[in-house]
Amino acid sequence: MLRALRSSTTTILPEPPQPQAFLSTIHPHIDPSQTKCTTPKPFPYTSTLPILLQPISDQNPPPHLSYAPLFQFLTGQNFLKLGQQIHAHMTLHGLQPNAFLGAKIVAMYASSGDVESAVTVFRKIKDPTSLLYNSIIRAYTNNGYPLKTIDIYREMHSLRLKGDNFTFPFVLKSCANVLDVWMGECVHGQSLRFGLELDAYVGTSLIDFYVKVGELRDANKMFDLMTVRAVSSWNALIAGYMKEGEIRVAEDLFRGMPCRNIVSWTSMISGYTQNGLAEEALSLFDEMLKEDSEVKPNWVTIMSVLPACAHSASFERGRRIIEYVNRIGLESNPSVQTALIAMYAKCGSLVNARCCFDRILENEKNLCAWNTMITAYASHGQGLESVSTFENMVRAGVYPDAITFTGLLSGCSHSGLVEFGLRYFNSMQTKYSVEPRHEHYACVVDLLARAGRLVEAKEFIKKIPMQPGPSIWGALLAACRKSRNLEIAEIAAKELFVLEPENSCNYILLSNMYAEAGMWKEVDKLRARLKCEGIKKNPGCSWIEIKGKAHLFLSGDLSHPQSKEIYNLLEALPEKIKAAGYIPNTSFVLHDISEEEKEQNLIIHSEKLAIAFGLLNTNPEVVIRITKNLRICGDCHTVIKFISKIYEREIVVRDVNRFHHFRDGACSCGDYW
Repeated sequence: MLRALRSSTTTILPEPPQPQAFLSTIHPHIDPSQTKCTTPKPFPYTSTLPILLQPISDQNPPPHLSYAPLFQFLTGQNFLKLGQQIHAHMTLHGLQPNAFLGAKIVAMYASSGDVESAVTVFRKIKDPTSLLYNSIIRAYTNNGYPLKTIDIYREMHSLRLKGDNFTFPFVLKSCANVLDVWMGECVHGQSLRFGLELDAYVGTSLIDFYVKVGELRDANKMFDLMTVRAVSSWNALIAGYMKEGEIRVAEDLFRGMPCRNIVSWTSMISGYTQNGLAEEALSLFDEMLKEDSEVKPNWVTIMSVLPACAHSASFERGRRIIEYVNRIGLESNPSVQTALIAMYAKCGSLVNARCCFDRILENEKNLCAWNTMITAYASHGQGLESVSTFENMVRAGVYPDAITFTGLLSGCSHSGLVEFGLRYFNSMQTKYSVEPRHEHYACVVDLLARAGRLVEAKEFIKKIPMQPGPSIWGALLAACRKSRNLEIAEIAAKELFVLEPENSCNYILLSNMYAEAGMWKEVDKLRARLKCEGIKKNPGCSWIEIKGKAHLFLSGDLSHPQSKEIYNLLEALPEKIKAAGYIPNTSFVLHDISEEEKEQNLIIHSEKLAIAFGLLNTNPEVVIRITKNLRICGDCHTVIKFISKIYEREIVVRDVNRFHHFRDGACSCGDYW
């Protein structure tokens, strides 16, 4: 618009547009209720738009400052076209804005997303003021240009213009966004110099800045210095302690708050979730739902608590949250639906996850929604669906990022789509300009190794342009067991023992391979090394949720109140499934004992105990959902297939790597896992 004005300065309208012309332009596009300011302000801001337009048509030329209320009114209303027309009206009358009016115009353009026009107006003002600089600083910050904010603040400082409590919060926010600690500390010094360090806005911004750059001690010092603490100051510090895993300190702050708002509650719930404390997050959310609670959850709270359901595989709790979502009218919110996709997928219900994805309107499906669906298919071993969803995303004009390719390559790996996976990996840089990261190389190693191409995977690792980490060598080691390749397994294990010496899983996996090969001396050596170095094995455990309560089982567990019934069912199970063709795979019992003892040992695995409990306590139509902290063993995988057929039950097992859906004697993984 401004370029057009500059190129047509000799064009003069016979008569500038009248207020009615402006109104007729926007009338078809706006609701009449929006023509008034929603926030009460002094006259003339509470006037309707026609009244605000009247002064610029009654006098010729119009009073210079009569435009200020108009631009102020349009700021934040997203009426860009009307703002452009009023700006043109002013220009055609030969009026040039001073710093005060320029600040209003800059704010109007910036709030409508037209940062280029805002900057052009700003640069044409001859005698800039702090108010004008504040408007462009806010424009850059709110539109996601933190580096430009910092540059413009430097310019302001060089002109010896004094910053105030409107300047510093936006500059500090930008410094935090780019982790510019030095500049943020300089701004802190300036605020101290001007006596604004303890201003509520500046002080809170300083706390938030120090929290985001990881300087929690300085954030706490600022908090202690403040005589008047806004709720946002408490919230910023709580978020900082949660980020650092200082849960108890955050809880003490939360309990000590004189008053709490929605951000306070949401920060705690989000912090609990991110620190793996799902039960605490869900309990606090339940507290918000109580009738006497002054603060009720909003869509951000919902998005923060849903991952807690996924962490604990709490499907029933998730359903209750969804009922609340529908009750308060958030079912059409794209962000909430995206969070629901992730929750359903991680609780084992891929069908419901897809339904949530389909509820999002096509023009509202952003990259996050597509990535969540692609990753959901990948975690359930539905590689072809991951590929199909990726292709649909690209056709919809949404370009992938690094997260997209992690999900896509993982899906190809779990489904044996080797050529698809290699093709997508090779296209990352050339076609989509996405730089491969460590996790992408790990996916390719897993892709090749799972397919039995271990030598190729080992050679691929040599070509990786970075130091291979635990996930890369771990993928190679895990695949070696399936292929029974001890030579390459020992190479991978040797690297892992250096990279993560305290991870017992690597020692156990290699020990298991030695045991399968009957190399008991090597097994004894590894076990002795574990004992000598004080490395403890993570016990295998499985849990199941029934009627909102989680029941945890360890291998050989006798502590459950229904242990007698569980073991009675399991003792009768081998005879039933052997009649259907089951042959115990005792290679998964890694002790030098008799075959009969090995078969007995297989019965007491934690996932079998959890499934037996599910069979005893659920109706036939209910899906049995099990979560295990380790990889499901091969014999359990076989047994569960037989159980699903004999008992005519659908069983979903989520292990550390993926989901397995058992139905009618078959698993969704197709035994490729």
